[in-house]
Amino acid sequence: MADPIEPSTSSSDPNSIPIPTAILHPRREPFEHGLLTIQKLIFNDPVQALTPLKQKFASPSTQRVDSAALAELLQISFDHSRLVLETLASVLHSEPDPLVTALPDDVDSIGADLRDLILFLYIQSYKRLLPRSHKDSAAVADVWPSMSAFDGYLSALSPLQLVRSNSRRFMPSQADEEVHQLSYLQKHLANILSLLSEHVEGESEESLVLTMEGFEHLGFLIQFGDKGSEVVPLSQAAPFFANSDPDMPAAPVPVSQVHDWLLQTIASSLESITEKVSAKENGSPSGSDQDVAMADATPSSAKASLSARSPCFVEGVSKSSYVKQASDLNSSSVKVINCHDSTIYILAPLRYAIIYGCSDATIVLGAVGKAVRVEHCERVHVIIAAKRVCIANCRECVFFLGVNQRPLFVGDNHKLQVAPYNTYYSQLEEHLTEVGIVSTINRWDEALSISVINPHDSLSHPAGVSDAQPESATCLDPDQFTNFLIPNWFENESTGSTKDNPFPLPDAYMTSHQRNQKNLSEIKQMLREAPLEENRKRELSSALHVYFKDWLYASGNIRQLYCLQGD
Repeated sequence: MADPIEPSTSSSDPNSIPIPTAILHPRREPFEHGLLTIQKLIFNDPVQALTPLKQKFASPSTQRVDSAALAELLQISFDHSRLVLETLASVLHSEPDPLVTALPDDVDSIGADLRDLILFLYIQSYKRLLPRSHKDSAAVADVWPSMSAFDGYLSALSPLQLVRSNSRRFMPSQADEEVHQLSYLQKHLANILSLLSEHVEGESEESLVLTMEGFEHLGFLIQFGDKGSEVVPLSQAAPFFANSDPDMPAAPVPVSQVHDWLLQTIASSLESITEKVSAKENGSPSGSDQDVAMADATPSSAKASLSARSPCFVEGVSKSSYVKQASDLNSSSVKVINCHDSTIYILAPLRYAIIYGCSDATIVLGAVGKAVRVEHCERVHVIIAAKRVCIANCRECVFFLGVNQRPLFVGDNHKLQVAPYNTYYSQLEEHLTEVGIVSTINRWDEALSISVINPHDSLSHPAGVSDAQPESATCLDPDQFTNFLIPNWFENESTGSTKDNPFPLPDAYMTSHQRNQKNLSEIKQMLREAPLEENRKRELSSALHVYFKDWLYASGNIRQLYCLQGD
């Protein structure tokens, strides 16, 4: 097999290990969607903590770990053990893995591959890169409401402070996060390789070896392939496995050799990324730059960056409506960031989605097959059809959910409400099938709340905060439940067959919906049959139009009509 990555070697050192010219990137998914705020999973010494797990399940007959065994070994609850497996499944790099394709009732018994589980548990010690403090903290100090006893440390994370200062310069860019993640892997590489390695006869340090199969599991954390290019299997990029005969198992390689090669590769990639960032800072921003200032208040000026490897960014939308359908995206991941007083529609099949730092908005996500994360939002209505969703540090938001797994609430949440999924568009059922969401399973009201403190941030926390119970969400009153109607902008292009909400409504919400429909029909009939003269009917119609117009302006929905008219 030809090696698609051209290695480079140093001419001054003939014994140097070949380094691929393609840049090594961290996989973002485990770091963005795979970190859990379960204190018992944060190990001071991950090698010491995870070695018993490796020893117990290392035999060929027990390479998978089920929920019961994991709960017993880590001394965590069965709910948390299942959460670990579900979260791992959502960020795995190997699509054919049985855990990824498992039906909801089979997750506990199928379990996780030992090596993937070890890597997943190891990175629970990772600490995220935080936004830097604003240079004029007094100017933004009063933006985030002081309603919580924990605001003293959460204020540093408040995206609205950064938003109102009209700049994202103080938030980590994609490049900054990538450098931070690569540096973390660089620091912990020796430990990670030792946990994936196997012993062979002998007492020298070369007694630790790594098989090609074990090496491929590093694909959970790292990958080769630049933006717009195909991801290359790790074994094809590594000089010690690249030319192996596919019909014969490759010989194991000493861990020290793998360690040296990866260290050099990471160092080369860090240098390359840093050079690109420096070039961008010294010149005009390039098209690939993901760190942009707030956009103007029109959809056309809002940032929507696309690439095959990077997510699509929708950010800075303000006082407007913004629509993306499947044909507009060439990425399977979306990030909606710092959007305010707007309505955002992402009507497409996706793998991952992040909603961050939004306020006073309605956001509709089509079908997300892996995971959604909603963080630091205020007064937002979010309508999501997804496999799983995690909600962190949000306030006064309502979530209309169609989810196959229990919604996870973490951090400092306040006054959140959940309700069953309440909308549809013509291609919704097609998109649900495409990403593997089962509409007959909706666990919207089975919230799982864990930990006020996020152990993955780098903040110091006031005494006593760790003992506080996280605030969960309450169910929306069925009398307040209404269907959300998505305008049909693309009627001529639409080929979907969905005519109604595919997620069945619980009885109380269905009763409320039917009552609303009945009341609406009765009012329409009363108006039609009202014994009024023609001039009085015209006066009534005019009054209704006036009140409706007043409501459009008061609610802000008038902007949607302007956007529809512009389209």
